Amino acid sequence: MIGEKVLHFKDKNADPGKLADALQKHLEQQGFTVQRSADSSHGILLQAKKGGFLREVIAADRALSILISGSPNDLLVRIGIGKWIEHLAVTAIETLLISDIFLIIDVAETAWNFEIENKLVKDIEALVGQA
Repeated sequence: MIGEKVLHFKDKNADPGKLADALQKHLEQQGFTVQRSADSSHGILLQAKKGGFLREVIAADRALSILISGSPNDLLVRIGIGKWIEHLAVTAIETLLISDIFLIIDVAETAWNFEIENKLVKDIEALVGQA
């Protein structure tokens, strides 16, 4: 898929829930609106969207989607563009895994996605050491 990043952290003892909390707070401090799925055995999904530039570059119903799954010593983080899901907090993540959490994106979205993902990857790597 164009623009999707997958980060795999082994033997870092990083709690997925604490990482999701820290990442949500970090994104909110960056001016993103963030919603979070209920924690489940399949992971935690965060969706973040920002007005202005993001709405001009990609469709208003799109968001940065971050799926955090695994265990503290085998953590997987997937980052990509996905459809903004209304009322994500009450949607079962099992249902979302069947749908398009991450979408195939066009050139304009790819440029934005690479830019934001590269910064976010560095932020996540720093947060994993703290979670």
